[in-house]
Amino acid sequence: MENDIDFIENFPAYEPKKNEEYMSPEMLEHFKGKLLAWKVQLLEEANGTVSHLKKDSDTPADPNDRASQEEEFALELRTRDRERKLIAKIDKSLRDIESGEYGYCKISGDEIGLGRMEARPTATLTVEMKRKQEIREKQGVA
Repeated sequence: MENDIDFIENFPAYEPKKNEEYMSPEMLEHFKGKLLAWKVQLLEEANGTVSHLKKDSDTPADPNDRASQEEEFALELRTRDRERKLIAKIDKSLRDIESGEYGYCKISGDEIGLGRMEARPTATLTVEMKRKQEIREKQGVA
């Protein structure tokens, strides 16, 4: 999802203070703001899609135009479905911030790391644990 990457890259990264503790209150506030801004952006895009689909819902008479329109609508709906799932992950991350679990691996309990959290603010696993999970999935062990 290209615009998700653009959003993350355009949101300023957190600059930790010297000797700042991992996931300090200031760091958590940064990520909370980042996650909320991302969620707002996704919801605005979803509302735009609904408006677009309502506005352009007249079925063209030409079969080729109708097929193109249906394909465009299907693509938009698939994109919005992925974004709906992303919003659920964002909401989970916001709950993790409140519970004090944000930024820590769900499997190992280790720090996920500031760099990874900046790149993927909804990450729940360290790079190492994610890699192991993907290997297990490829082997069919899940």
